[in-house]
Amino acid sequence: MRPTQYRTKLTGKERDKLKQLIRNQTTPQNKVKRAKILLYANGEGMSNQWISDELKVALSDVTKWTKRWIDRIAEPIEERISDLPRSGAPCRITPEQWCQIMALACEAPENYNIPITHWTHKELAREVVKQGIVTTLSATHLGSFLKKQTYSHTAVATG
Repeated sequence: MRPTQYRTKLTGKERDKLKQLIRNQTTPQNKVKRAKILLYANGEGMSNQWISDELKVALSDVTKWTKRWIDRIAEPIEERISDLPRSGAPCRITPEQWCQIMALACEAPENYNIPITHWTHKELAREVVKQGIVTTLSATHLGSFLKKQTYSHTAVATG
């Protein structure tokens, strides 16, 4: 068996904090698994393969989290077992713009001389762009956003 490349050397305070995170019912399960990995990998503890088998995680995950623990030594415990920021394009629509869009969605289409009783995603997206709230907005993206909100098409029409 290959020797383990990364070994954590937890202090008593770190060990206690990781155990507390595991016991806490509100800790997300991905953090619980990471805390368990680190506790098992402490000092001359278990091999990465054993930890992988025991926790039913990929061997690469064990290596990744023990390495990340060591590399981020200066950070608080919660941050050391948290995901790194994800890459990707920044949001193009600000929270303020979404608020304006929601306010518009809560008004009746007739107020804007649109001859319908309920907003469709397509009509609402068209009106949002027409008013200059955003430069472009697809009906699909708008629909996905509204689906996550407590917005009701019928409440707009019925009051």
